[in-house]
Parts: sequence; C-alpha cells; structure tokens
Amino acid sequence: MSNTSDFYQTQADKCAVDAAASTLSQVRDRNLRAEQAWRTMAERLVQTEATRARQVAATAAKAEANAEAAAMQMDSFER
Repeated sequence: MSNTSDFYQTQADKCAVDAAASTLSQVRDRNLRAEQAWRTMAERLVQTEATRARQVAATAAKAEANAEAAAMQMDSFER
C-alpha cells in the first residue's frame, strides 16, 4: 500500500471512531458515509496500483522479448 492509501484508511478509521462516539444520528450517519467513501477510495487506489504494476511488468516483458528477438535476428544476419 502506498502512503496515500494508508492515509485513506486512517481517515476511514477516524470517521468510524467519530461515528461510534456520536450521539446525534445525523452526525453518526455523516461519519459512516464518510468512512465508506474513504474506504472506497483506498480500495480503488490499491486496485489501480496493482493494475499499473501488472501493466509495467507486461511492458517490460514485451520489451525484453523484442530485444531478444532482435539479438537473434542480428546473429542470423552475421552468419
């Protein structure tokens, strides 16, 4: 997890504590909605980071395969 997703989780936890401590139903509901929003943002960010990492790995693998193919092609020309 990145620092940003950690921040989102921390904010969600804070909202949960505030909701539990609230005696007013509107304030409690607002904090529960905010908690859910923070958790959703954290989850989306983690998913985005995982997707980005997979894309970077796939691009690197493709580049490596292309480099190997080019090297083999150069070897065949030299013979």
